[in-house]
Amino acid sequence: MHTAAIIGCAGYTGQETLDRVLAHPELELVALGSDSLAGKPPTALDVRLNGSLPDFVTNEEALASGADVLFVCLGHEEAAAIRPPRGAVVVDLSGAHRLADAALYVEWYGFEHPRPEELPAWSYAVPELWPPAGPLVANPGCYATAALLALAPLADAIDPASIVVDAKSGVSGAGRSLKPSSHAGFVLENLSAYQVGTHRHAPEIAQALGFPVCFVPHLLPIRRGLLVTCYAQAREEGLREGLEGAYAAAPAVRLLPEGATPELSRVQGTDAAEIALFEDRATGRAIVVCALDNLGKGAAGQAVQNANLALGLEQTLGLHGCVAWGWPLRDGRLYQGPAGSYDDPIPE
Repeated sequence: MHTAAIIGCAGYTGQETLDRVLAHPELELVALGSDSLAGKPPTALDVRLNGSLPDFVTNEEALASGADVLFVCLGHEEAAAIRPPRGAVVVDLSGAHRLADAALYVEWYGFEHPRPEELPAWSYAVPELWPPAGPLVANPGCYATAALLALAPLADAIDPASIVVDAKSGVSGAGRSLKPSSHAGFVLENLSAYQVGTHRHAPEIAQALGFPVCFVPHLLPIRRGLLVTCYAQAREEGLREGLEGAYAAAPAVRLLPEGATPELSRVQGTDAAEIALFEDRATGRAIVVCALDNLGKGAAGQAVQNANLALGLEQTLGLHGCVAWGWPLRDGRLYQGPAGSYDDPIPE
């Protein structure tokens, strides 16, 4: 049994991480960190949390708890200033350690990185593509995760200059802090592009792929869920084979059968992703669609998956709705199998 602490538990990603840690058979929660809730019982965050959990402590105290694995769910600049305890696995869910070039933080995040010399020690980890290479793990952003799952296996087979990533996410992707663009009056019955050409996940995608792409995010009037549609000109055949080779044994990523389309309703509340490949009949362009939950595979679920790998555990422990215990239901049937098929209807 490994011990775990959550730093910044009061935000969306902190709460989602807590949910998975509590369901994890090999993790024991020893510290709940939150500067705003320090000294209060767990019920101050959620009345469903019982008395068996420790009271909240400050983030500094949680960081020094001696836990085997630490989940850092802080803002970018605050997370950049932490000193990881020696010997612990640390998974940072912020963007503070995703970019290898410290100079990019001024341009894309608006602050000068306080520990640029430590950035090489952090491994940027999408488990299916680049598993953690050490105890310090930079958890990818939600948009970046979806775009990379769709494009990385095809990077050598498509024209980089032709790539367009059209991305859409629910409002929880903006975090729990109040802002005008997350008010119900703005979000409901509306669809809007935002941070066009300036979103901070763009350099993250470019760093991982080795080239920049045109990336435009949009805000959906839903709570959670994210879908990216990626357009690219193929330079060679075999795109589907490339995706099949990448994800045939991946428990949290499913390449759908030809003709099937990813849907948010199947991945919401899970730590799984759906991918589908199409060809545009008019132009011959390849179209790759990826759907995932921005708080699940796009954040907390992937963080726990990365922690499992860094600790040498089975990667699906504590995760929600992955292949290990059955794919989400659709019309009473269970989707399963690397090749893609719908099983017989499940009895009532």
